[in-house]
Amino acid sequence: MTARGPDDAGQAGRGGQETGRRLRADARRNRARILAAAEEVFAEKGEGASTEEVAARAGVAIGTVFRHFPTKRDLLAAIMKELRARLVDEAAALAAGADPATAFFDFFAFMVERAARVRTVLGLLAAEGMGVRTDEQIRGALENVVGELLQGAQRAGAVRPDVRLDQVMAILTATCQGAMHGAWDDDLRRRTLMIVFDGLRPRP
Repeated sequence: MTARGPDDAGQAGRGGQETGRRLRADARRNRARILAAAEEVFAEKGEGASTEEVAARAGVAIGTVFRHFPTKRDLLAAIMKELRARLVDEAAALAAGADPATAFFDFFAFMVERAARVRTVLGLLAAEGMGVRTDEQIRGALENVVGELLQGAQRAGAVRPDVRLDQVMAILTATCQGAMHGAWDDDLRRRTLMIVFDGLRPRP
């Protein structure tokens, strides 16, 4: 048996670290794929969606799904947490780089569309006896970035100057609730948002 020198041990250690990093990166990618697939499958199939369909859509083994989310409840809760974080990221990206005259309305429409897509997830969580509580940190971050979008739209002359952030949040919450609980289709959502946006825009 050949003894390993210090260099060999160092290379082995680095190799183990690299392998560990690759495994963690693979696990993060798998988790993201599972969540994206689950959101799509639940939106399409409703309450009849199965974990097997989620695994197939994500391109992973069923055991991989259970390793990340041991129960269906865990998967549903993670979908909602991921969605809330994505909303903040989307709003921040629009505030940083999009046309301020349209970014506010684009994000408003994005939020309502997302709300309509997750209605099945919310219903299943309720059936599991789980109330959906918004993390206060995420709620605050979302309100801050919506405020930035609103101010940008007002400076661009796209939103009435007398519209306040608390009014926007109230309208946005009510519209999202309507889309979720009313099962709005694309046409109803589009026509409803046209009326809401007309009310927010400056009067001629």
